Amino acid sequence: MSMNETYQPINCDDYDNLELACQHHLLLTLELKDGEVLKAKAADLVSRKNVEYLVVEASGANRELRLDKITSFSHPDIGTVVVSES
Repeated sequence: MSMNETYQPINCDDYDNLELACQHHLLLTLELKDGEVLKAKAADLVSRKNVEYLVVEASGANRELRLDKITSFSHPDIGTVVVSES
């Protein structure tokens, strides 16, 4: 998937759950639309040029994931959230 595709904002409730995960630095299991699955600590949510990203810490490095490229995320405290567009 090209990163130049038009960004599709995610549902507000899903965004709120990601915000909570960042506030508590939760270790999330994330599934991306390209099939990648990773475990990473939620660090921050940022917006650049009308595209929102989840900043995670994985394997000692920061990585930015476009919110509309996340299929689902899970943590024992919040359960599994299947991300939907708003």
